[in-house]
Amino acid sequence: MSAAKSTIAILVTMDTKAEEALFVASCLTNAGTTPWIVDLSLMPHDSKGADMTGGDVAEAGGNSWDVLAAMDRRAASDAMLEGAISLVRDRFDAGELDGAIGLGGANGTTMACAIMRALPYLVPKAMVSAVAATAAVQWYVAEADIAMHASIGDVALNRITKAAMENAAVGVAAAAVNRANKAGQMQADPPLVAISSFGGTAGCVDRVQALLEAEGYEIILFHASGIGGRTLERLAREGELAGVLDITTHELADFVVGGVYDAGGERLTGAGAMGLPQLIVPGAIDHSNFWTGQVPERYLDREFFQYNAQNLLMRTDATEMEKLGRAFAERINAATGPVRVLIPVKGFSEHTKRQTHDLSGQEVGHWAQRETDAAFSKSLAAGLTAVAVEELPLHINEAAFADACVAAFLEIIRPA
Repeated sequence: MSAAKSTIAILVTMDTKAEEALFVASCLTNAGTTPWIVDLSLMPHDSKGADMTGGDVAEAGGNSWDVLAAMDRRAASDAMLEGAISLVRDRFDAGELDGAIGLGGANGTTMACAIMRALPYLVPKAMVSAVAATAAVQWYVAEADIAMHASIGDVALNRITKAAMENAAVGVAAAAVNRANKAGQMQADPPLVAISSFGGTAGCVDRVQALLEAEGYEIILFHASGIGGRTLERLAREGELAGVLDITTHELADFVVGGVYDAGGERLTGAGAMGLPQLIVPGAIDHSNFWTGQVPERYLDREFFQYNAQNLLMRTDATEMEKLGRAFAERINAATGPVRVLIPVKGFSEHTKRQTHDLSGQEVGHWAQRETDAAFSKSLAAGLTAVAVEELPLHINEAAFADACVAAFLEIIRPA
């Protein structure tokens, strides 16, 4: 396929958005690309112009359009998604698709984004949506790289919304053409290594990054706020990484307690499943995150620190540390590649310098709690079957600990 004629999928329900789809198709054509309209309508209609009709999409999912029309909305949507994801991914895998753009309200956004999430990172993706500014965006985009464009008004044709649609279409077209033009260029990239990071572990992460870059590695950092961990796991499973330094495994603390930075139960599994070398540290597992004013009732008597106006940190207790030790051990035992585990016994985050408070703001104790943190180390060591725990008499943000992390990682990524 010529890079000058990159193909862009338009993901849309043609029964309600045919005019809008054809307008976006004209924008893509004017931008030097070829539009490919995929109809996601859940029942038969008379609108024309789709390159892949709703009937085609339904059949790709093992159904007929008429059968879908008799289903409830959720079931029909799931069936159409199965067919659409298959068609779009197959065309991409065949080298015949260079990007995608979706148009819609709540249902159209749900469907189009689900399809785009099935495409790899860096394939240009944009969603022109009437719900682009709502909290639901975190589920629409998830760990994908979909650019959300507000339609400003509802997705219908007028001079305001046409400009919004054109901006999105031109952006996707330019990105797709640029990506296609670079596809044939040969370049020797350095090995890409992932490091999980957080403000409370920045002292360690920054030094580790600098040392590894000096060794010739390219670094990609992942902020441990839920989406960062999910993205790290996905990149590992897609074969993009040479190794992982999981210095900030904080998201597993939120997974255990139900905090807002939970990355899900798959955290700390991707690199192990792919056999990648891993350096694992219990960075920032000494707390979980809640939004201010939204702490669950069962935690109201715990110790906290107000990190900023939005984030309230809850100090992890010994019971939770034991659970975390078991969770780490289960994941490490399943790893198929080399693993080193380093524990900074003088503190897991920068917050050890702080005091803890109750929810009224009264000081109640110290964040540094060696015995509490030791519950994690004991539980982890008891659960591991083949990997040894290495405890160092250091704080996580001491330079000596960062140096030890780099030395241990280089030993497993560059075996003798």
